[in-house]
Amino acid sequence: QLMLVESGGELVQPGGTLRLSCVVSGVTLDSYDIAWFRQAPEKEREGIGCISTSGSTRYADSTKGRFTISGDNAKNTVFLQMSNLMPEDTAVYFCAAARERLDGYLNRGWEVTASVMCTTPGKYDFWGQGTQVTVSS
Repeated sequence: QLMLVESGGELVQPGGTLRLSCVVSGVTLDSYDIAWFRQAPEKEREGIGCISTSGSTRYADSTKGRFTISGDNAKNTVFLQMSNLMPEDTAVYFCAAARERLDGYLNRGWEVTASVMCTTPGKYDFWGQGTQVTVSS
């Protein structure tokens, strides 16, 4: 049974940094793509980015340059490093896992398709419960 557990969310001041963790159990990181999403109150779930089974990453334009996704295969954990946080980053942050591999698109040179699929909630089969990030002074 695949499970994802997020942690690391907390209250942080504007301009601060935070690292979220997503521990994956039941499968290894080289078999599922893992993505990060967030959902603010009364807003739709928003894709942040993803890491493929080969370690390739793609990001949504809204967070590109401030957020970085990485994976530690030994710990079966995916991280979301966030910097220069702003109040509009306040949300519940989720990680998700997908059987469909992004590398299938990347190997064909379908970069746009890969980027879109990376942040499409419907691509993902399993979700964690989320961790709250609040950015406020």
